[in-house]
Amino acid sequence: MDWSVKLFFSSVAIALTFIAFVPYIRSILAGVTKPHVFSWMIWGTTTFIVFFAQLEAKGGLGAWPMGISGGVTIFIAILAIVKHADLSITTIDWLFFLAALASLPFWYFTSDPLWAVIVLTVVDLLGFGPTMRKAYYFPHNENVVFFALFIARNIFALLALETYSAATMLFPLSVSIGCLLLLVMIAFRRRVVCAR
Repeated sequence: MDWSVKLFFSSVAIALTFIAFVPYIRSILAGVTKPHVFSWMIWGTTTFIVFFAQLEAKGGLGAWPMGISGGVTIFIAILAIVKHADLSITTIDWLFFLAALASLPFWYFTSDPLWAVIVLTVVDLLGFGPTMRKAYYFPHNENVVFFALFIARNIFALLALETYSAATMLFPLSVSIGCLLLLVMIAFRRRVVCAR
């Protein structure tokens, strides 16, 4: 595919990142959304490492939405701490975070970014755990538009990739599926809670 088309897809993915994050950040500042700090810390860490792995695997323009997203995600984790959002941190949350950091030695010792991406994808999906748990009990505390925009963002990021491989595609594809499952669960729980 032509480089200018890849640049367009990457630009759309980056724009969708900001379109998703700005209202989400506003809703945090307004006290409407209360993100789980460790989910966001895990997601920020994994997204940044995947960004570097995608660059090494020649993902090119398709990697940049991940890098920008990683930076904003870390900002949301910090904002969650400052706003005293959901600060409940369990032992399993620490295990998820340490597993994210453990991906770096995998990458270093194998010299293959795919192993880091596999570990990070698993950790990132497990990072949905605290948010899923919170959303199950408080389904109205999550912004569904945000997660829907991230599905779209990841689709454009996939289209922008300059090289298609497991190392470049696994993470955005898996995160899209994770977001979709979260949205389905939130919709179901909102119906149940409203029916009571």
